[in-house]
Amino acid sequence: MARNELIEKTLADAMEYARTFLHTGKVATYIPELAKGDPDRLGACIITTDGEVYHAGDWRQEFTIQSISKTITLIMALQTVGYEKVFSKVGVEPTGDAFNSLVRLETKNTHPLNPMINAGAIATADCCMDSKDPYGGFLALTRKLCRRDTIQLDGAVFESEKKAGMRNRSMAYLMRGDNILEHDAEEVVDLYFWMCSLSVNAEDLANYALVLSNNGVDPRSGVKLVEDWIVRIVKTLMVTCGLYDASGEFAMKIGIPAKSGVGGGIMGTVERKMGLAVFNPALDPKGNSVGAYRVLEYLSHYLGLHYFSGSGCAV
Repeated sequence: MARNELIEKTLADAMEYARTFLHTGKVATYIPELAKGDPDRLGACIITTDGEVYHAGDWRQEFTIQSISKTITLIMALQTVGYEKVFSKVGVEPTGDAFNSLVRLETKNTHPLNPMINAGAIATADCCMDSKDPYGGFLALTRKLCRRDTIQLDGAVFESEKKAGMRNRSMAYLMRGDNILEHDAEEVVDLYFWMCSLSVNAEDLANYALVLSNNGVDPRSGVKLVEDWIVRIVKTLMVTCGLYDASGEFAMKIGIPAKSGVGGGIMGTVERKMGLAVFNPALDPKGNSVGAYRVLEYLSHYLGLHYFSGSGCAV
């Protein structure tokens, strides 16, 4: 099958465009281990539903999945305890607050507003604790979605998160006090830190994004990996909440369901077309990767990927 030269060239051009912005970002420092990241690293991968794979830059570079894991945690929680229980503990509305904010919990809106902020992800991790093997089950699900059975924990980042994670512990104890969490707060927050500390690369996340774009089916194997109703929920929340308090701007400018993480990754899905993932550890003030944002911005514009693009998708 002939490779799509438009995708290949546009991806290369997007990388050059994004590099001009890298100096405006800073690596995350509140987790000490993440402060070791190289802000000049930039890698990307696109995988289309017909099986073509396009790589650029540092796509092999591994980084911790961080908040992109929240989408997988939500999938596992929904598969484990079902819709009613998950959404009795967490809402579905955008917050407008920073991802690690305690404000809503402190003002007695006791339920986290959505599963894509830290408090919401801790609540969904609590649901995953009902699984027979929360750690093994989450790792197996991540490996299956990313199509790589060698994905492992970054132990140094996990330990660093545990030492620096006092705000997240505070959220967990507040929610335990309000009976939102059903399990021990320390055990739940340890699982949450562990989920965030798995090590992936851009191709792994593009594989996962491709499954989401194809309604939960891996188009290369034809195997159904995630139920339709769960995919719909996850992608909807990616649109409204996937880039923290920059989600509205991202939806307007780029217009694809996406999820970011402070490890430097952003994963995006283009319905029935492709999965994309970009990595760059330099973050903007809202915690989103500067380089990944700019690569996706360029691709969306020149390939017509925006879900409300009047001209339609160019590929």
